[in-house]
Amino acid sequence: MESCPSIKNILLLDSEGKRVAVKYYSDDWPTLSSKLAFEKSVFTKTQKTNARTEAEITMFDNYIVVYKFIQDLHFFVTGGDDENELILATVLQGFFDAVALLLRNDTDKRTALENLDLILLCIDEIVDGGIILETEASVIAGKVATHGLDGSAPLSEQTLTNVIATAREHLARSLLK
Repeated sequence: MESCPSIKNILLLDSEGKRVAVKYYSDDWPTLSSKLAFEKSVFTKTQKTNARTEAEITMFDNYIVVYKFIQDLHFFVTGGDDENELILATVLQGFFDAVALLLRNDTDKRTALENLDLILLCIDEIVDGGIILETEASVIAGKVATHGLDGSAPLSEQTLTNVIATAREHLARSLLK
């Protein structure tokens, strides 16, 4: 039975193994503590490797983990032990390159945290519910960049403005009922 390739999680950790941005798509880690333990274990296992020029692949607790580092950021994509490593590596490279494009190659923890909204949107454009949607970095970055509706306000402010507008509409509707 052939199935669609699926992603278990996408992790972006800092040089100490702390979370910058993470997204889980499976119930393999049902609690926050199990997720944090997995992240710490994967980080500990991979931190001594030199995954700066090429993505590295490792087997870990019956999962395939592909990872790549740049400056103080560690990118990870996890799949089941029956997934195709090349597909996982393609997802990783798409994520890595899209983040580099969005951060204008200023890819470090400080810039990543300042642009966390872009990185989270980027993850959402790549994978939805574990299903791979897009791996081409320029397409991902383009979609993330166009989430800003009027281009004049920064994305984070627009998103907040949209949330306030939506909340106002819901409030008005509930008062009119």
